Amino acid sequence: MLPLSGITVVSLEQAVAAPFATRQLADLGARVIKVERPGSGDFARSYDTTVRGLSSHFVWLNRNKESFALDLKQPGQRRVLGELLARADVFVQNLAPGAAERLGLGPDELLAQHPRLIVCGISGYGTDGPYRDKKAYDLLVQCETGVPVLTGTPDEPAKTGIPVADLAGGMYAYSGVLSALFERERTGRGQAFEVSLFDALTEWVGFPLYYTVYGGTQPARTGLSHAAIAPYGPYACGDGETIFLAVQNDREWQRLCADVLGRPSVATHESFATNDARSANRDELRVVLEEAFAPLDSATVLARLDAASIANARLRGIAQLAEHPQLAERGRWGEVGSPAGPLRALVPPVTVAGRTPRFDPIPDVGEHNPALLAELGYDELPAD
Repeated sequence: MLPLSGITVVSLEQAVAAPFATRQLADLGARVIKVERPGSGDFARSYDTTVRGLSSHFVWLNRNKESFALDLKQPGQRRVLGELLARADVFVQNLAPGAAERLGLGPDELLAQHPRLIVCGISGYGTDGPYRDKKAYDLLVQCETGVPVLTGTPDEPAKTGIPVADLAGGMYAYSGVLSALFERERTGRGQAFEVSLFDALTEWVGFPLYYTVYGGTQPARTGLSHAAIAPYGPYACGDGETIFLAVQNDREWQRLCADVLGRPSVATHESFATNDARSANRDELRVVLEEAFAPLDSATVLARLDAASIANARLRGIAQLAEHPQLAERGRWGEVGSPAGPLRALVPPVTVAGRTPRFDPIPDVGEHNPALLAELGYDELPAD
């Protein structure tokens, strides 16, 4: 018995933000019925073909769901969706601005018909304001919220390597649905709420935003190094590998110099004695550390850092992450069915002792049409 068993979610979803939210609801046991275009389905299905012919985005976001292919331009098929919503607890959509309303699926109309329904709308910039109708793909929202100017190098801004705007919006939609379900348990009433990718990512940019508003300048771009703490970043070892270390205070700095570098006098050198001094003399500090690491391989450096209780990490590629010993030892990989056969899939991050993760298959477009139509009392989709 999973926490959301018995909850039905109908999602008119595409791309990343809404599917990310609903997959997490599905992981918790909700029945998620994904409404897709007949034929092509969610356009994220065709982003790439790297997972045995399937899209990596779609495989990531759509296990544990049922696919219902409906042409919502047809009045009869809109009525079918309406009958499905009458049985649902949650409706999620991330259509273009105004599209849900044109289909008769606006929040006011839905709540008037179904007072216990929870209605979640995900948009790029919100349902009002001057940017309401702008297209809002992930990288565009990153640019509007300043993320690239925070995450690049001193010479050049850079986008994040993951769709962080979509993920932020999806996470707030997910938590919003959970809180609305909890509130409905107390009040008996549903509610409508909206999440915009812009608002969600602006919240995640909160620290540099406040830093800039009150400090007068935005945090410097420092690539892989921390903007305000040193040493905190990547350093080369003798075997060509890069390790990360993070010193949070002067006690750790002194321990690093004595126990890892074997040069305790460096700790009190006027160029390095305080964090402010170390930050101001980053280039000189890098030379000192990399000279000490040059005769050593990365495994030896990491072992010394561990022994000295200095926080550290390897700079891993994604292929190395896939084979990470922590994932293997803790059983963080499962197996999920798909139209391309069984696939490895990550176990949901929230771990509850004694609970078996849900790994129902990734659906093909319209795979569940026969069962869903029969459940609603239809032999086939209405022709009109």
